[in-house]
Amino acid sequence: MSKEQPNNPLHGLTLEAILTHLVEHYGWDGLGSKIDIRCFNNDPSIKSSLKFLRKTPWAREKVEQLYLDTQNSVWLKG
Repeated sequence: MSKEQPNNPLHGLTLEAILTHLVEHYGWDGLGSKIDIRCFNNDPSIKSSLKFLRKTPWAREKVEQLYLDTQNSVWLKG
């Protein structure tokens, strides 16, 4: 049972989709410089990063915020 969330810009996006987009946009080095966490800087992978982000709310919030900032930047330039 899913509820509509018209005011949630992340509604319908998976954490994996968000992370994949950020890696494609910034690369692992760029992502690691924007959010300094070990899973982005030391032998990074989508799988290990997802595992960490799912267990670490503060890190997930940073990733989600960076995604929103990136989307807003693209929209403003568009």
